[in-house]
Amino acid sequence: MNRDFEPLPQARLAGLHCEVAKTDSSRRVTQQSPAIEVMTDLTRIPAATIAADTPLADANRAMILRGVRLLLVTDSRQQVRGVITVADLLGERPVRTARERGQPLGELTVEGVMTPLEKTEAVELGEVMRADVGHIVATLKRSGRQHALVLEREEGGRGLIRGIFSASQIARQLGEPQPMNTEIARTFAEIEAAIAA
Repeated sequence: MNRDFEPLPQARLAGLHCEVAKTDSSRRVTQQSPAIEVMTDLTRIPAATIAADTPLADANRAMILRGVRLLLVTDSRQQVRGVITVADLLGERPVRTARERGQPLGELTVEGVMTPLEKTEAVELGEVMRADVGHIVATLKRSGRQHALVLEREEGGRGLIRGIFSASQIARQLGEPQPMNTEIARTFAEIEAAIAA
C-alpha cells in the first residue's frame, strides 16, 4: 500500500530558552540491567559488513563512515567469513602479514588480516537473555576484546550472528565518557568504575 505522507508542522525556536533533555535516570543502564539492553540487535540495526577482497584502506574508511570499530566480513551470499576490527587494521597485523607475504602494505585486503570465523567465539543468545550487563563486561574483559558477537542457532547446524556487544557502547550507556585511545585495559577500567558506582 502506497501512502502519501504529509510533513509535520514545525515550530520556530526563536525567543525560546531551550535546554537539552535530561536522560531518565530510572532507565540508566547499570551492572544489574538485562544484557539485552546493551546489545546491538542486528534484526533492528543493519550489520556493518565488508567483502574479504576489500583493500584495508577502504575497510578503514568504511568503519569511519559507519561509526563502528568492527566489521563482519561476508561473502557474496552474505555468509560470515570472519571479523575485522580497528585494532586489526591499525595494529601490527597488517605490517607483519605484508612482511610474511612479501607484499606491499597497500595491496593487502581484509582477508589477509581478518580473524576468520573458525577462530572467532560468540555468546549464545539464550545466555544473553539470562545475563546482566555485568556478565557481558566480565566476558569482554576475560576475552581481552572490545567486542563480543551473539549467536542465534538455527536448525540444520546453521547460525545467525544476531547481535554485537561493544565495550565502548556499554561505557556510553553506563554514562561513562569515551576513552580517547582504544586500549582495552583502559576501557575496561572505565567500565568497571562505572558499574562499581
